[in-house]
Amino acid sequence: MSEAGAPILETRGLHRSLGSGAARIHVLRGLDLRLEGGRTYAIVGPSGCGKSTLLYLLGLLDLPDDGEILLRGERVDNAPEQERTRIRGERIGFVFQFHFLLAEFSAAENLMLPMVRRGGLDPVAAMDKARELLGIVGLADKADRRGNQLSGGERQRVAVARALSNNPDLLLADEPTGNLDYHNSETLFRQLQQLAREQNRSILIVTHNRELAAACDVCLEMRDGQFEGAAVP
Repeated sequence: MSEAGAPILETRGLHRSLGSGAARIHVLRGLDLRLEGGRTYAIVGPSGCGKSTLLYLLGLLDLPDDGEILLRGERVDNAPEQERTRIRGERIGFVFQFHFLLAEFSAAENLMLPMVRRGGLDPVAAMDKARELLGIVGLADKADRRGNQLSGGERQRVAVARALSNNPDLLLADEPTGNLDYHNSETLFRQLQQLAREQNRSILIVTHNRELAAACDVCLEMRDGQFEGAAVP
């Protein structure tokens, strides 16, 4: 974990183009970004403005054409593929719009299995940690329920717990409340914000939900591959 207020992630002059030939599009145009520990950030903007492309770069799932990505002061975009995979698995968590839970496994098993697969924990220790994480998101009493026995809001909270299983400094969320009703969206967001503040994580949410974005510590408006400005509520 980084110290409170210190940058967890920084980008400098990120550029990314997609496609080839006449169809090639300059998607990101020199983005600078600084994410600090203990804070929640939102990126909003119209479809096609570059939000998802940026998220893939920050998660080391794609590489920039130019610019730098630093995680806790260490440049990571130029690391070999195997090293980027290791960094992603150990220091970055992902929450997607769709939970991708295994319906036939329990909530705890959905957390335990990836922890065992990553190595470092035996099944018993992984199950203990899975139950602890489910408690953090308010689902301790649902640990043994199968994925298909959980509500939409509960499944998404399991997905948040799973994203925390590698104890990440940075949590990236792509439309995490897109399939939830107002109550469940609000509950999930409050939990994310609490996790950021209590555990000194940096959480970045890409969303079309303006109310959720306004509740974040920092809201960044993106248009045509650039940030138009930041608002601090």
